[in-house]
Amino acid sequence: MTLLIIGIVLFLGVHLVRVVAPDFRRSMIASLGETGWRAGYSIASIGTLVLLIYGFGQARQVTGMLYYPPVWMAHITVALMLIAMICLVASLLPAGHIATKTKHPMVLSVKIWALAHLLANGETSSVLLFAAFLAWGVIMRISLKRRERRGEITLRSFVSAKYDLYAVIIGAVVWALIIWRVHEWLIGVAPLPMLAS
Repeated sequence: MTLLIIGIVLFLGVHLVRVVAPDFRRSMIASLGETGWRAGYSIASIGTLVLLIYGFGQARQVTGMLYYPPVWMAHITVALMLIAMICLVASLLPAGHIATKTKHPMVLSVKIWALAHLLANGETSSVLLFAAFLAWGVIMRISLKRRERRGEITLRSFVSAKYDLYAVIIGAVVWALIIWRVHEWLIGVAPLPMLAS
């Protein structure tokens, strides 16, 4: 459990540097240059993600249950994950209606993903992990809104509705693959009991 907590703090801490330590970020960019900072940031992100995944895997073996969600909650989680995947894909494509209406579709996808998994997982380790990511998403959304008001960031302009179609199709395909087998292969748990092999 200790490794999981350390992994969460480090991983989310890295992704909150702009919010909690903007002066440190600016000083590092001044010292390392934009390229050097991005390289260091990427290495830190990957390293802390590996630690987080390892810590979560270890914690799942020893932590108990905080609560026992009803079985039907899994169906709500699966439905929410379709929305999360569409938002995620929309964040990676030129802006369509989904991107412009949600403003920050990637952050929204993380929040939906975390909330969806909180509904279906009662393990102490899972609750800790997903609650932390949900909190991160809320903090990021608030920070982005404030930065937008200060004129530090500009929201993406609408390009074409065809990218909404692409987001829905690609998101649905990725979602279907995850439900079909990928989630079980990676996590060891089938999203729906009837799909367990």
